[in-house]
Amino acid sequence: MGCSKFFSGWVFFLMLTGLLSFAWASDPVVIKGFEKAEISDDNIVLGQICTVNGMNGPLVAKIEKIVLGRSPLPGSTRRIDDDYIRLRLKQARVDPGQIRLLIPKSIIVVRESVTISREEIEKAVWDFIYANIPWDRDRVKIRNIQISQDVILPKGNISYRIEPLHNSDFKGKVVLPIHFKVNGLFQKRILATAHVSVLTSVVVAKRSLRRYGRITEEDIVLREKDLAKMPSNIITDPNEVLGKRAKRAIGADTVLRPDLIEYPPLVKRGDVVMVVAESAGLRVTALGVVSEREGRRGERIKVENLDSKKSIYARVLDSKTVEVDF
Repeated sequence: MGCSKFFSGWVFFLMLTGLLSFAWASDPVVIKGFEKAEISDDNIVLGQICTVNGMNGPLVAKIEKIVLGRSPLPGSTRRIDDDYIRLRLKQARVDPGQIRLLIPKSIIVVRESVTISREEIEKAVWDFIYANIPWDRDRVKIRNIQISQDVILPKGNISYRIEPLHNSDFKGKVVLPIHFKVNGLFQKRILATAHVSVLTSVVVAKRSLRRYGRITEEDIVLREKDLAKMPSNIITDPNEVLGKRAKRAIGADTVLRPDLIEYPPLVKRGDVVMVVAESAGLRVTALGVVSEREGRRGERIKVENLDSKKSIYARVLDSKTVEVDF
């Protein structure tokens, strides 16, 4: 009796599985493609662009997970037709007799994307420059911000980093590379350029200055100039000019630089000067005569000691005094 029941159950199981197999074979999996599909992943998966229905659950799950290829770039599209889908099914070892394809002429696949507007990028550049300039903000003008291209990125957590070039001094034409990441992964690098004007007061020759002419307050004036259009060594403090002389003839409206002016010589060859040597409270003095052609404040010149007739080098302090290291 027990064996009979066991045999009857086994026969029933075989009949049931056979019926299911027959049902799966007679009822194929239907793959119906969308006209258009928008995806967010890097790869196109069949289940994202088609509906897959059928009684054979394992086969349905397998078909839905078939990777059809790389997704288009953000904002771009890709077309996939039924021939390509049949090829991918065949490569996945899916029996063509088990499926029914209902695919339009082609499925348009669009990558989900986010567009960063030029206005947003311009504001980021604006804020970055103002945060990094070494001058008062009121003296700086930023204009003509240009972006090399639109920024279209995949959806996700978007971040960016602006890195100025190593030689950037934030004057004139400033080039700023901008790096974009999505979910921590690098996506795109673009270039932004901006023209930065920095207005500052500089010392200008008010009138023509003759060679070796001593510079007075009447000879100079402060004027507003754009640093981006000026040499790096311009003079902005009038005190650096007053009392010095022009090395050569200087035209009116010339922006003064250190290489255009010099201290006038305080001593010249044949001048008798006091030679001073000081150390730890001890002061020694002697008379000497200048052997050099001329000497300016702070310069070391050759001086002959009148008593010993020995030549020494001393630093010019004023028109009557030189100092030696003791």
